[in-house]
Amino acid sequence: MRPTEPVTKEAAEALFYRLFFDPARYDLERVGRFILNRKLGMDVSLEKRILDSATVIKVIEYLINLKEGIGKIDDIDHLGNRRVKTVGELVQNQVRIGLSRVERSIRERLSIIGELDNLNVHYLINSKLLSNQIRDFFARSQLSQFMDQINPLAEMTHKRRLSALGPGGLSRERAGFEVRDIHPSHYGRVCPIETPEGPNIGLIASLSTFARVNQLGLLETPYRKAEDGRVTKKIDYLTADIEEDKVIAQANAQLDESGNFTDREVSCRFKDDFPKVAGKQVQYMDVSPKQLVSVAASLIPFLEHDDANRALMGSNMQRQAVPLMITEPPLVGTQMEEKVARDSGTVVLAEESGKVTSVDSSSVTIGKKIYRLKKFTRTNADTCLNQRPLVKPGQQVEKGDVFADGIATNGGELALGRNVLAAFMPWRGYNFEDAILINEKIVREDAFTSIHIEEFEIEATETRLGNEEITRDIPNVSEEALRNLDENGIIRIGAEVSPGDILVGKITPKTDSEPTPEERLLRAIFGEKAGDVRDTSLIVPPGVEGVVIEVHVFSRKDRGRKSKEEKSKEFQKIKELKAYYKQEIEFAQTEKTARLAQLLGIDKKKVEKMDFSDNEEAKILSASFDEQIQELLAEQEQEVEKVRRGDELPAGVLKRVVVYIATKRKLSEGDKLAGRHGNKGVVARIVPEEDMPFMADGTPVEIVLNPLGVPSRMNVGQILECHLGWAAKALGISVSCPVFDGASESEIKEMLKKAGLPEDGKVNLYDGYSGEPFDHKITVGYMYIMKLIHLVDEKIHARSIGPYSLVTQQPLGGKAQFGGQRLGEMEVWALEAYGAAFSLQEMLTVKSDDVSGRTRIYEAIVKGEQRLTHGTPESFNVLIKELQGLGLDIRTEKAK
Repeated sequence: MRPTEPVTKEAAEALFYRLFFDPARYDLERVGRFILNRKLGMDVSLEKRILDSATVIKVIEYLINLKEGIGKIDDIDHLGNRRVKTVGELVQNQVRIGLSRVERSIRERLSIIGELDNLNVHYLINSKLLSNQIRDFFARSQLSQFMDQINPLAEMTHKRRLSALGPGGLSRERAGFEVRDIHPSHYGRVCPIETPEGPNIGLIASLSTFARVNQLGLLETPYRKAEDGRVTKKIDYLTADIEEDKVIAQANAQLDESGNFTDREVSCRFKDDFPKVAGKQVQYMDVSPKQLVSVAASLIPFLEHDDANRALMGSNMQRQAVPLMITEPPLVGTQMEEKVARDSGTVVLAEESGKVTSVDSSSVTIGKKIYRLKKFTRTNADTCLNQRPLVKPGQQVEKGDVFADGIATNGGELALGRNVLAAFMPWRGYNFEDAILINEKIVREDAFTSIHIEEFEIEATETRLGNEEITRDIPNVSEEALRNLDENGIIRIGAEVSPGDILVGKITPKTDSEPTPEERLLRAIFGEKAGDVRDTSLIVPPGVEGVVIEVHVFSRKDRGRKSKEEKSKEFQKIKELKAYYKQEIEFAQTEKTARLAQLLGIDKKKVEKMDFSDNEEAKILSASFDEQIQELLAEQEQEVEKVRRGDELPAGVLKRVVVYIATKRKLSEGDKLAGRHGNKGVVARIVPEEDMPFMADGTPVEIVLNPLGVPSRMNVGQILECHLGWAAKALGISVSCPVFDGASESEIKEMLKKAGLPEDGKVNLYDGYSGEPFDHKITVGYMYIMKLIHLVDEKIHARSIGPYSLVTQQPLGGKAQFGGQRLGEMEVWALEAYGAAFSLQEMLTVKSDDVSGRTRIYEAIVKGEQRLTHGTPESFNVLIKELQGLGLDIRTEKAK
């Protein structure tokens, strides 16, 4: 109670009522009531969302019993006591806050207004308070993230992610070991493998393959019901608390044809123990061995042979695989590749059955429905999204069939990398410390080549000195530099560009003082003087080389007259829009006629004249199609109006130009490669084909890996994958190795034997330099290798002269700022240890923040003099000023 309130029984009752029994102030929510019912053994309706006296008494009784040693304390990390807050609930909370702000604002405005006669609703309600709250949530919330779009798996995993961080959650500094650890209740709900490696380990998790979130936000996983020793086809979804006291058999338990357990004793799970029980005592059975792990982990073949740490890296690195230009599905898969490709939405599925009437690179027509394919579109990760048709004209397609491949798929299957012939051997020290050797043939054949699309943007804004202008007329620029720009100063599509090239010409007014109104008028009449503008064009940054594939120009429509070209562009765009909507409306009309003809059992031609006012079903069907057509017409009108009105730009922005440049990146030294078992490495050298180790038949290996990368890492799955991949390649088949249900050692040996290959997977290799055989037999096989997004082209950086920090006068740091290399404490110690006094002095003064010394050394170099006279480093001056700011009287004096 508040200190000012009277200490009376009535006041206490009122406070207690306000706290727990007032629906306006207190809400248990359905989940709160559900947990109370479960905990206290009550059966109150979930809709009763405030406390009542019976519940309070039960709570007190439970607490007293706990003190007496009756009952048990909750485990806070048990998934029965943790729930998922979905986006709907998070938005609902924001709306609640927004509405309370609107309410407060209305109350304040009502108190200001004395008279209620001339009350205006628009004045009273400030809707911005609500809309800003919602916009703020989607723009700034820790949980509102930019979608990870490197490949379909990354996209899908991001959508299935669970986080313990964010508003109302934990902070990574305070989260202890218990929260992050795996709990028995995670089985089939949260993946024990897929989680980040850094400070977020265990706080960010992934949903398991078959897990789902129920209406209360609790995680459920499916089980097959077992009755009297027989497993039925009935599937039950159980939450963690219900599963607690159930006896559950494993998915690979042996069953006969009628579903009875064949073994007398079945290995089961019960609470956090693994007893062996009689078949009749089993209540449920797992639906699949892979229900334990997430989608990413279920894509790793022989996962059961890998150490958990490496499996974690493997599942995380698959999300970083760059989509390749030429895709290839794995020889050794897990049957999940096709599922991921479909469920991620990257492949295009037929909405209706029909015959393919026409196919080209950008569209497929099935029946009368036209499907437009996405061509060379940029994703959030600057990778390239390109859909390719898989069907031919005349082919019959069923509803739900894949008819076009997307990013990182092949034939409707996920294809993140390439199958390459790998050998495990050291090679002249080049594959020391996980480095990788690559056959030049792989680079030549574009096996690991990927296309990346980068976006560059420039805006022309209003400034105090006048408006910026996008133009071809740039001062002090040669005609050669402008050769690829059109008459408006924007680069043409198809132009090949390299660092330093102009993409968009822009000039900005410059002057020492702001012009007077008279000067502005004279300038408007006679035009700008050439010296009054500076070149602020958009140029290609270092390290970017490619082809311009698209240019978007957004501009406000002037209220004045439009140029001839603008008018023709507008007309063309409206024409295209109308043609598109006409086709969509015609398709809807045809579909309506066909469906009505089918329903009424008459010929399509008679439908138009038919009166079906007495047939309720036909009326509803017709009305739904009419509504669809009206929506399309309204949408068309809206789009046409948008073209006529121009683009919406922020205040002060006159024009925005966005240029897209496509770059083809071949595999090069320094690129990061990885397998699916956490076996990652950097390309150390690309070796000519003739110098690579080769087999007895002359086949050179394509990639050489270090054998020391296997024993200590304990990811033996890669060796098994190699053997099985080699056998599959020789037999011309693809094999499937589901998680926890993969091929055994004997089965792999059998396949190698069938393919006519050595059973131990080892062969004699010959040195490419000398042609001599190596001393021992070497493990060779086909391994699935991916190129990761950590590309050397994006990391490599060099600087000659660049920007300096204003305060310290030292060069900035980092590639993004075009900064220099930092010479830190340890580097200084290294130079001191070598006694390189002059080099060190240069680096700490004239190469860094000695302003006067920089100028003097430049003059000395220009004049050809060989002398170095340094001044005072700016950082010393900053230190002096900071000490003076603390009130210390510090001055520098010259020594006599």
